[in-house]
Amino acid sequence: MNDSISIAETGERILAAVRSVVVGMDDPLEIALATILAGGHVLFEDVPGLGKTLAARSLASALGLDFRRLQCTPDMLPGDVTGSYVYAPDSGEFVFRPGPVFTGLLLADEINRTTPKTQSAMLEAMAERQVTVEGNSFPLPAPFHVIATSNPIEYEGTYALPEAQLDRFMVRLTVGYPEPAGETQILLNRVARQQEATNVAPVIDSARLVAVQQTVEAIHVHPDIAQYCVDLTRATRHAQNVAVGASPRGSLGLLLLGRALAALDGREFVRPDDIKRIAVPVLAHRLTLTPQAWAQGVSAEQIVANVVGQVPVPPTVGAPA
Repeated sequence: MNDSISIAETGERILAAVRSVVVGMDDPLEIALATILAGGHVLFEDVPGLGKTLAARSLASALGLDFRRLQCTPDMLPGDVTGSYVYAPDSGEFVFRPGPVFTGLLLADEINRTTPKTQSAMLEAMAERQVTVEGNSFPLPAPFHVIATSNPIEYEGTYALPEAQLDRFMVRLTVGYPEPAGETQILLNRVARQQEATNVAPVIDSARLVAVQQTVEAIHVHPDIAQYCVDLTRATRHAQNVAVGASPRGSLGLLLLGRALAALDGREFVRPDDIKRIAVPVLAHRLTLTPQAWAQGVSAEQIVANVVGQVPVPPTVGAPA
């Protein structure tokens, strides 16, 4: 249990550092941190001005990761993400100049503002941790994670993420408006800083993050929990108003993220409650709804919530014997 307790303590220090500048996002921040510990990528989808970019930048700083920010625009080219070959006059040859994707944590801000061709440039990086430029493959540094933001209410000049791209994000999170007290605290924090910029000191470094991720891999998963993940995902394929349900990558996302949440809670085993907590952020963005669903105002989140309420929950699973 010592490793799990160590992860829990480290996670608390990371979250405390981020919460010193980010207010009212406790649950999304914990799930985002767990996603990174599970080796995944995060999509924040919500209206502008709620602190999504600040949360991503603060999380990168607390984790001690190199951080690059990509402001997505319609005229952005794939080479602006991956890098490209440029002519070097001194040698008379073309040499590869790495793009912003060569970093520890890449923030793709307003990812739905760039074209599908450029969005797909991130697909290989997110799935295989490498990029291919002019037939040559270049490995990305480890760890490598993407946190992207998207605006769900504005469609002018935007390009919806294709299903294949959405599926590469382990979770899609919404932030929501802060409570009145939280919004007041945001203003008071700004007054106290006397400047716009915020600063979060590193809590760990990239080497320690890799070690934590390896420890998370050792968290025990009971076969009943694995079956529960599969049952939830399979239920989305037969749910009403769903044209295409979640793939096995959804089942795997539930299991991997469930392990990370268990570690952050100081446990060496995953409980059904861990899976139920993350079912919506892991599965909802993987569903393709029927036209009738849109006409009736039914959301993917509602469908997944209904599935969680209908699928039998396995008995509470304890520590491995």
